[in-house]
Amino acid sequence: MRVLVVEDERLLADAIADGLRRHAMAVDTVYDGAAALERTSVNDYDVVVLDRDLPHVHGDDVCSALSDAGGHPRILMLTASTTIADRVTGLGLGADDYLAKPFAFAELVARIQALARRSRPANPPVLERNGVQLDQHRRTVSRDSTQIALSRKEFAVLNELMLAEGGVVSAEYLLEKAWDEHTDPFTGVVRYTIMMLRRKLGEPPLIETEPGVGYRMP
Repeated sequence: MRVLVVEDERLLADAIADGLRRHAMAVDTVYDGAAALERTSVNDYDVVVLDRDLPHVHGDDVCSALSDAGGHPRILMLTASTTIADRVTGLGLGADDYLAKPFAFAELVARIQALARRSRPANPPVLERNGVQLDQHRRTVSRDSTQIALSRKEFAVLNELMLAEGGVVSAEYLLEKAWDEHTDPFTGVVRYTIMMLRRKLGEPPLIETEPGVGYRMP
């Protein structure tokens, strides 16, 4: 999934982003409300982790703008405002969830994952295709009951291919969902990751290339 972290405390924002990347998420960070609105206008995020007290454009205004634009992305307010009245106000502005600081990082991850599931059509927690099983919660992959060790990026790419249920997934889409905005769009990182996935998944090959279009698991 792709996540935008909006937090004016840079050390905290960067720490959250680093932690989420360890859970196979593609994460971008911005440090003020104006940058958040600009970033969400050009990128498709599954979840926005939004601090409330932001410079330039207040987090409440960012939340309202995103909510008025439609139901995507999901919004998790992460803030030091902890009273019931604050929570009611935040949810009333269109936030999908609300987590007060200080927080347990494991809870933040669980809430983001829950929101991401709500942003897509419902899928089973364990995906299965042609003998491959991918457990989204435990982040494990097996083929014909044999466990396969994948890197975070390999797992994220395989997850998107399996969610497509045989449809073609473009390299651009995989780049958007599994990496962040700092990745060079002309890099061969997607092609290399697909090559490694094919090698680890073994024979017979499971991932097909549609020249000029993308990749699929038939």
